[in-house]
Amino acid sequence: MALIETRRLILTGDSAHDAPLIEQAGAVIRAGGLVAFPTETVYGLGADALNADAVRRIFEAKERPTWDPLIVHGAELEQLRMLVQELPPAAERLAEAFMPGPLTLVLPKAECVPDIVTAGRPTVAVRIPAHPVALALIRASGTPIAAPSANRFGRPSPTNAEHVLADLAGRIELVLDAGPTPVGVESTVLDLTTQPPTLLRPGGVPREAIEPLIGRVRLLEEALPEEQPLPSPGTSPRHYAPRVPLLLCPPTPEAFRSAVQDALNLYERIGALTPDGWSLLESRRVLRYEWGAWGDWQTLAQRLFEGVRWLEAQGVQAIVCPLPPAEQLALAIRDRLLRAAHPPTEGENPHAN
Repeated sequence: MALIETRRLILTGDSAHDAPLIEQAGAVIRAGGLVAFPTETVYGLGADALNADAVRRIFEAKERPTWDPLIVHGAELEQLRMLVQELPPAAERLAEAFMPGPLTLVLPKAECVPDIVTAGRPTVAVRIPAHPVALALIRASGTPIAAPSANRFGRPSPTNAEHVLADLAGRIELVLDAGPTPVGVESTVLDLTTQPPTLLRPGGVPREAIEPLIGRVRLLEEALPEEQPLPSPGTSPRHYAPRVPLLLCPPTPEAFRSAVQDALNLYERIGALTPDGWSLLESRRVLRYEWGAWGDWQTLAQRLFEGVRWLEAQGVQAIVCPLPPAEQLALAIRDRLLRAAHPPTEGENPHAN
């Protein structure tokens, strides 16, 4: 693809300074361009969700297969209503509790939503982001915005503007830089077209918070085949992956130290996503990323992709990480790590992108 100039607009949080910059970004969206912007979860790559040609550019810039659908972001509940056939009572209850916020609902789509947004499926994933810049951009654009994460397909998600530029500079028109994102992992995706509802992707709103409002929620446990239209982004077996092997171990300091030692027998230089207080053998061959306190899932989620990308940038040959339990926000971290550690499919270059 032909390279274009990517502008970076740095926001300060002062409305007098930021509003004209966000208006510029809104004009880019209206003209069919691509804008990377912060949400409360990760940075998204946005285009006019109702403009099929603009949305097609998202797939080209990310090198994303068209069988992987996008999430459509609105600024108000009324904007979401125009994207779906109806909001059932369960959706209304969840919206009241968690929107704006890191919850995405999958519902039957309205005719105005282009098929390329939904991978040709009759459902659409919709949410209202909680980040003030994201909301301001949607309003300035005057249209709902389709936005996957602002990275090359399959790579660790971007939680700051530097991550976006590392993957997409020269491929998109604009980056709105408002600093690091607070949640750090993507939104929860809940399919309300099944009975019981299906948690397609764990994320910023845990299942334990959803079930008291709508009853039992089923976890998606079977692997979904690639190259067929997926019901949700983030459900392909291998995703969020660094260019080097990610090695997972049981979540104890002893198992972590053992896994690091085993990795040193295979690789010359390794990285370690290291919880606070988990000691390792001092070695020039081991590079630590101070991840946060084990059990502080909010901090560990916020720093997950930052840590993986930082270690990768230091030239390590593999990354060792303990695997969190399948509960609360830890389930989302666990999901990202398991997909990132999944071996490449036959013929796939694990170092691509």
